[in-house]
Amino acid sequence: MSPRAGHPGPAARTLAFVESPVQLLNVLEWAHAGGVPAREGAGAELTLVVLAPTDPMTRGQLRRMADLARDEGYEVRWEEARGGASAPFHTVGALAGALRRAGRIVMGDPFSRYVQLLLTITRAPELVVVDDGTATMEFVAQLARGERLVRWHRKGGPPGPRDLLFAPVSATARRRLTPSGGRRVEVFSAMPVTETPEGVTVTANEFAWTRARFGPPRVTRTADLVGTSLVETGVVDADRYVAAVQSLAKAHGATRYFAHRRESTPKLHRLATETGLEVVRPDLPLELIARRGPIGSTVLSFPSTVVHTLPLALKGTGVRVAVCDIDPAWLTAHASPRAQGFLSGVTGTARDTHRLTTVVPGT
Repeated sequence: MSPRAGHPGPAARTLAFVESPVQLLNVLEWAHAGGVPAREGAGAELTLVVLAPTDPMTRGQLRRMADLARDEGYEVRWEEARGGASAPFHTVGALAGALRRAGRIVMGDPFSRYVQLLLTITRAPELVVVDDGTATMEFVAQLARGERLVRWHRKGGPPGPRDLLFAPVSATARRRLTPSGGRRVEVFSAMPVTETPEGVTVTANEFAWTRARFGPPRVTRTADLVGTSLVETGVVDADRYVAAVQSLAKAHGATRYFAHRRESTPKLHRLATETGLEVVRPDLPLELIARRGPIGSTVLSFPSTVVHTLPLALKGTGVRVAVCDIDPAWLTAHASPRAQGFLSGVTGTARDTHRLTTVVPGT
């Protein structure tokens, strides 16, 4: 039963699997929107399971988010899921019993092979997918079309050896995520969903928990620029990206650059040196950083999740969110054939944002 229609009793525990700070934030938003209680009876109705990554920045943000979840009264279970070759076997074994008992599974990344493996164990009658950024748009579209689950920035072509080896698990996970019989599937998202799979319930994430918990922020007269990991994922050329950031900052008077948690240290050092921007590595997801403030009166971004989420988190503050398109000339030879169309779709479907003309590096 969906939390909008009441939640399962104590015996039907809810397990949420997260691998990033944004996923954990959106589980808290989902619980807040659905009235899922922090404590019920002798145990927690919702247990958040962190499948910890190895990246230090991501781990740091996840620990901060885990503390916030505990402050809200939720149970958090930290799993060193990638701490060596045997770690996945220990993690799956340790979670198997809880997975079989759970009445509801919440997940932040249905593309994750880890999550797909866990989905083969559970028989929970209710599955919930919360936002993992722009990937949610692609997941819903692929599920609606009956396609195999592939991240949008992965290069086209036949699947590789690892994909073929994992194909049976991925196919099982896709079947689990397709409503049938008594199994219900919900997508809780701030992203635009244009293709809704049959039987899937789509619920809007309005970032009500974030607005209630933080702010309103102090708004400065300057502009802030939001970084992206498109260089790190091989989609955008590094030189073109740095030049575009420099031009965008100059044109709009930006003073700070909020780094994405996946941006590399050498690239950020180069940005600071060549653009003069103050590079900030946030210790929480940007939606919370912006809501706590201070934040610029204009927030500049390339196509990314924040062009959809920041207007919701900053609702009523007067902050303008502006998005700059990615010029096709910036794409690398390794970029997926779908990259340009997908990025344009991210920009074109954003609500309550100002669309900027693509910047010309060096101007």
